[in-house]
Order: sequence, then structure tokens, then C-alpha cells
Amino acid sequence: MQSRTFVVKYRLSGTFVSNPSCAMALSEPMNSEKQTTTLHIPSVAESIHRIEKFIDSLRDEHKVNEECYGNMLVAVTEAVNNAIQHGNKYDASKQVEVLVEVESDQIAFTIRDQGPGFDYLNLPDPTDPENLEKPAGRGVFLMKHLADQIIFSENGRVVELYFKTTGHIG
Repeated sequence: MQSRTFVVKYRLSGTFVSNPSCAMALSEPMNSEKQTTTLHIPSVAESIHRIEKFIDSLRDEHKVNEECYGNMLVAVTEAVNNAIQHGNKYDASKQVEVLVEVESDQIAFTIRDQGPGFDYLNLPDPTDPENLEKPAGRGVFLMKHLADQIIFSENGRVVELYFKTTGHIG
């Protein structure tokens, strides 16, 4: 899996963003074991509130600083919204899976939809003057700039978002 991940990372040049603001302010050391949670939500707009509340609880439980919390909140809710809207087309019978892995140095979110996927390598640049008025393409742009690392797989049906939670960014 590492070699596949490396190839995807290489093809997505420019998607790695150092976010030293995502350092955690811990009052006590975090457990070094990985904590994993999986959420399954229906593909309806109201499900976004569930994700927002879950991220709020992560912030509180793991003492994530406000800037990193804001980055996670925007990037993850954007990914889930894209899965609901573009992937599953608001079909309430289809689920969006959100896997969250909390480790001592990072929080990772894997969002998976049941749609056909999309060409994540050929998205228009929303900062290009000819695209400024177009509503599409901003979500992935935001995710790329708010997460420390982003990986697409399964033809765009899966997006992984990584947020460093230590002061040292490698």
C-alpha cells in the first residue's frame, strides 16, 4: 500500500501543506495507541451537522488548538459534503463512511462515498481568472490547502485528509 500511496502523492504535487498551526495544546500526554472511530451517515444535507459535532468532540477530547480545529472542520465537512452531493447525489439510501484515526502525532479522516468517482487529477484551478465566477472546484482546493496531506483513491471515491497534531512538521 505504501508504494501506491507514494505514487498518488507524487501525482498530486502541491497538495502537501505544512500546517504548524495544527500543533496540539495538551495538558497531558496523549495515549500513543491509535484510536479509531467509523461513522456511517446517510447522504442528506442534515448529516453535515453530525460531522461538525463529531469534530467538536475531537477538539475537546484531544485539546486540538483553534486554528487546527478550524482547518479540520472546513476540510472534513467539505469532503463529506462533496461525498453526499457529488458522489451519492443526495440519495439517502447511500451511505458516506467516515473513518477517523487519532494517533499521538496526527488525526486522519478517510471519507468514502458510493458514487462513480471523479477525475481528481484534472480539476480546474478556482483561482484562475476564468474560473473565479464558477461555483465548482473550490472544495477540493480548500481541502488541499487546509489539510497537511490529502490522498485520493478508488477513482476519487475515497479522500484521506491528514492533520498533524504535533509542533514538529516533517
